This record gives sequence, C-alpha cells and structure tokens, in this order.
Amino acid sequence: MAELKIDAVVFDVLGTLVDEPAGLRTGIRALVDDPAGLRADVRAVDSSLDAIDAPDAPDAPEAAGTERLLLLWQRHIEREQRRVLDGDRPYLPSDLLDQEAAGVVAEAAGVEDPAAVEALARSARRLPPWPDTVAGLARIGGRFPLIGLSNASRTALLELNVHAGLRWHQALSAEDARAYKPDPAVYRLAVTGSGAPPERLLMVAAHAWDLRGAQALGLRTAYVARPVGDPPASSDRFDLYAEGLADLAEQLGVS
Repeated sequence: MAELKIDAVVFDVLGTLVDEPAGLRTGIRALVDDPAGLRADVRAVDSSLDAIDAPDAPDAPEAAGTERLLLLWQRHIEREQRRVLDGDRPYLPSDLLDQEAAGVVAEAAGVEDPAAVEALARSARRLPPWPDTVAGLARIGGRFPLIGLSNASRTALLELNVHAGLRWHQALSAEDARAYKPDPAVYRLAVTGSGAPPERLLMVAAHAWDLRGAQALGLRTAYVARPVGDPPASSDRFDLYAEGLADLAEQLGVS
C-alpha cells in the first residue's frame, strides 16, 4: 500500500483507548457492594433487559449480577444515542445519559441511595487505559498532531483524559456538535479544528461503525483491534488494520 499522506491522527476514545466495560464493572460492583457481582435480583435485571429488547445475558452464575447490569447500561446508552441520532429526542450530553443509565441499573439492582447512583454514573469517567495506550499516543504524537474525538461530553472527556493519562494536541467532544457519532457533524469537528481536508486526517477506532461514519465524510481510516468494540465486516475497506497502537505506529512509519 502507498504511504498515507496525513496531517493529523484522530482517535476515538471509548473502547479504543480506554477499557469502558472494565471501568463500568468496577462501578457496578461498588453499587451492589459485592466484589463478586452476584447480589442483583436476576429476575429484575432480566425484566429490564426485556423492556429494552436486549439479547439475553449469559446464564452462568458469575454473569448473573455484574454482566447483566453492564449489558443493561450499554443497551440504554446505545438506544438513547440512537434516538438522538434519529431525531426522536433532543440532544443530551453523555454525562446526562450516564446518569439515566445509572438510574436504570440501580433500580434493577434494588439500590435506592442517590449517592450510590451518582457514584455509578461517575464511574463512566474513570475508565482504565489499555496497556498500550499511553505509550502509543506518545509515540505517534511525536510525529503527528493528535486529536481526540469522543462521544463523551466536554466535562466527561476532561475527566477521562485525566484518569487515563491521555495526552492530546486537541480534544474534541461530540457535545460541540450536539450530536453523536456517526453523525457527520461530529467528524466535521476534527476537520474544522485541524484546518486540514478530510482526506489528510486519519481516524483511528476499534469500532467499524465509527470508521464507516468517518469514511463517509472522506477521512482516512485505521481499525485497531481491541477485546471490545465492533470488528470490521468483510465488506469494509479501511486504509489500515492494526493489532494495537505499536502496530499502528509501525504502519505509519513512526520509529
């Protein structure tokens, strides 16, 4: 493949640079005050999952609490962001959606303490980085300007960056577009903020749906494999496919 001619690298954050499920699991276990994550009323959680048309969670005992509640959180966020994208509800920043999700999870777990619900909502901002994230950003950032582009709100993105040790040349929140990826308005923030044409920007994500959205606006694309995320389909044609940030740096010619 011919060398990509890019002026800046744009990174998705949630799932790509930080392990979102791990941070949420920590928050959920603290909510139910059970390190094994098994105290939630499974029937109540299943009822809540049915209400949002979610697939069944695993039946193994260890999955009965934390994993089902995590799935409940994820499905709520996915559904409500989709409703915003479809115009079925006004835009709401991610921290408010997190508060909604925390309330749904707490109700299913039988927890009524407002302070505990608020702590769960804030756990969405305390997500651990993947092992290669900090060093990978430093390496790639030594050659290219780095832009973070996230569905997280401004305040949530700030706390995410601090907690995970993410260092950017520019951090952009979808809140500035009052939309969520893959709305083109969000990717346009990177184009405007960088002053570069779309084809000179490389969008990096662990989510194929995210890369498709960037691709539709003309950005170059790089898929980075993570244990969580949305793998490419056989029909996807991204510019780069990397096993991690070190592999991505090598493909970009960064020493």
